[in-house]
Formats: sequence, structure tokens, C-alpha cells
Amino acid sequence: MDEETRYGAVRSRDARFDGEFFFAVETTGIYCRPSCPAVTPKRENVRFYATAAAAQSSGFRACRRCRPDAAPGSAEWNVRADVVGRAMRMIGDGVVDREGVAGLAVRLGYSARQVQRQLTAEVGAGPVALARAQRAHTARVLLQTTELPITEIAFAAGFASVRQFNDTIRTVYASTPTELRAAAPRRGAASRRAATPSAGIPLRLAYRGKYQAGEVFDLLAAEAVAGVEEVTGGAGSRTYRRTLRLPYGTGIVAVGERLSGASAHAGGWLDARLHLTDLRDLTTAVQRLRRLLDLDSDPYAVDERLGADERLAPLVAARPGLRSPGAADPEELAVRALVGRDEAERLVRAYGKLLDAPCGTLTHVFPEPAALADTDGTLGALATALADGSLRLDPGADREEAQSALLALPGVDPRTVALIRTRALGDPDVAPPDEDVPDAWRPWRSYALHHLRVADRTEPMTPNELEEHRS
Repeated sequence: MDEETRYGAVRSRDARFDGEFFFAVETTGIYCRPSCPAVTPKRENVRFYATAAAAQSSGFRACRRCRPDAAPGSAEWNVRADVVGRAMRMIGDGVVDREGVAGLAVRLGYSARQVQRQLTAEVGAGPVALARAQRAHTARVLLQTTELPITEIAFAAGFASVRQFNDTIRTVYASTPTELRAAAPRRGAASRRAATPSAGIPLRLAYRGKYQAGEVFDLLAAEAVAGVEEVTGGAGSRTYRRTLRLPYGTGIVAVGERLSGASAHAGGWLDARLHLTDLRDLTTAVQRLRRLLDLDSDPYAVDERLGADERLAPLVAARPGLRSPGAADPEELAVRALVGRDEAERLVRAYGKLLDAPCGTLTHVFPEPAALADTDGTLGALATALADGSLRLDPGADREEAQSALLALPGVDPRTVALIRTRALGDPDVAPPDEDVPDAWRPWRSYALHHLRVADRTEPMTPNELEEHRS
């Protein structure tokens, strides 16, 4: 998009572009999302940025009306397989907070200077500024949804010191942490009092455009592994809950099914609640949940391309905004794709980590690869490769390298690899070797195949059906 097209989106308050870019107003010093309800500024006073971090680095503070930091993430970073796309996914997963810029660079196979240069050129901010913007957003969420002490929030959000935390909040929001907490909506006061580490943190997970929640929850229910996942409630009002293995501890997340709004451009959100043993895992847990539910997708781009195909047009019209679910834990997904649901449940009972405080039917965290490395056959080979790092499936993994490493493992067939690439690596453009997938569906072939399976009321690429296919 050129700047005049972007300004047209701002002038029409087009929510389709929320999170895809941000605009800042020089006369007010504020940056916003395109759908901000405030009076449209004059064109000569507007500047455009690819990320919130870039706007912040230029001295602009976040708008208090539209909360641009809470916009859905850009779909571009999930689609792109280059260094910038991989870096953005890893920063979102909290790698810079945990390992620093040097750790990010090592994972990407570049020098820290090269990573800084490429990110600055493409998105207008380096890894430190991008991580800082993410920490500020996490801090605002905790300030406005919990009554946790401000000092505790500072370190939970990833700041190295309370002073750094205070300075960042003042810079980004033009408020002190205390003022930001006091400005929280009144309707959240009761939930803030109830939001403690034991009660969980309430969140709204934003998405753009239409969202076919029913199909996503159908798939989650069909795949649910006992002890790790559960789906409760009736269609249209179901709740999906699961355990998570996170960098600093464990967690339980719950997300509610929510029908998409009537307007194709409205967007919306899913209500979620996170219970974490260590609040430093909040950012990582949110990002993993977003990838599982495919909340950062661009349904307008997907539907436009696939809707132009004669075979897919009626399917897209029937289910606009259909998502291609990913994985909350890529390593777990790889194991489940290989062994199927029944065997996965046995592995949970035999090797899974028992929760300190089981919650209903959720009793375990799925076993980490190291715990499965001594098993026999293909599972042992896969677990060993994941444990020693010769196979990487994290958000910043190189998809081509991961595919080659998977195919090199004994007993791993191309169809299983295609499923892992689609779900664990979040690749939107995967074509299994034995299916007719025209190039005209690029770069959304994963979405096209999901449309066909949903329409047929079958899911031939789920882990359970892969097991049946082999037998």
C-alpha cells in the first residue's frame, strides 16, 4: 500500500488494516490504528509506520481511545519465511526478553548488527525497540486487568528494573503506571480485584474481519488429548482449555467460542483467561494461543484470492474468514502428528509432567522431547532431534530446513511432514504430496485445503486420522 491508500483507510476508519500499519499525528504526538474513531487528521500531519515500535521510537505515544498496541498482529510476519519474518515471530515469542539480541541473532544465523539493520530497514525499529513495545503492552494489560503490585508487574512484563519500567510507560502512554491503572474501564474493576495469579488473567484476543470460531472449536474438540486438553459446553458457547509448557513454568489457558459479528469489517475478539505459574510467561503464552487459533490471519487477502477460484468460491462465500489453526506447542504437535491421539494420551500418562495443582480433567503437561528420546523407533528419533536441536520447530525456525530434517528421520512420511509444516510451523501455503492443489491457490494453499475438508465434514490431516490412514 502506498501512503495515499493508507490515508484512505484512515479516513474511512477501515478496521481491515488494524495491526497491518499504524499512523501518527505530528500535531498531537499520538499514534493510532487505522480504525481510530477520533477526528481524521489532515493528510500533511500524518506519518505512517509498519509497527507500533517504530511509532514509539519516533516519539509518538499510544492513543488512549483506540489502543493501537492491542490491535491484531500483522499477518505478514506469519506468512513471510525470510529473516525479518522469522525475527518478528521470535520477538513475539519473547526470545529477546529471554536471550537478548545476541540470542536472537544466533537463532537466525546472522550477526546482531545484520539483524538490527534488516529489521530497522523493513519495520522501522530494531529488536530492542520491538521487544520494548511488547513489554509495554504486557505491562498495560497487567496494570488494567489485575491488582498485582506494580513492582511485580514490572518484572513480569520483562523489564530489567522498576526505573526502566516507569520510564517506558511514561514514554509510550504519557502516564505513570498508577495513572494507567486508574484509567482502566470501570467495567473491569470487579474482574481486576478477582484477577490474581491463582484466579487467572482475563484477556481479549483480537482478530480482524470474520472469524469462523465454530470450525476452529470443532477441530480442537476432535483432536483434544485427555489430560492436556478439553472442550466443554454446547456449540456456539464452548470453552477450550489446555495446559502449556512455557519457558519459566507451566500454564493453563481457557478461551471461549464467540460468534463473529454481522459486519464483515468489524473484527472482534475471543475472551480468554490465563493461569500461569510465572507471570513472565504471559507474552509467550498469548502469542502461542494466537498462533493456535490463527488470530493474526488476514482473512480479506485469503478470501479474495481463494474466492476467485471456481471450485472454492462457494466454500469461501459460505465460510468467510475460515482460519487454518496452528499449534500452541510445535514440538507437541509434531509428536501428535506422528503417533495419533490415542498414543498421545498414553504418552501423557506415562511421560507427561503432572501439574502441581490439577484443574478438573487437566492433569498433565505434554511430555517434553527429552522425556521421549529413549523411546524406540521413529518417535525416539523425532524426540532426539527435537531435544538436541538438530530439528527446530520454534516460531523462528527455517521452514525448508525443518522439512528437510523431518524427511531425513526414519519412518516420517511426506504427508506427516506436510501436516507438521502447516500446523507446527504455521505455513499458510502447504500442498501435501498426494492432493490436487493448484498453484492458483498460492500463497494460501493451506487455507484452501482446510475449506475443502470442512466442506466435506472430514479432517484427513488431523493427527488421529493420520494414524487411521497408516493402519
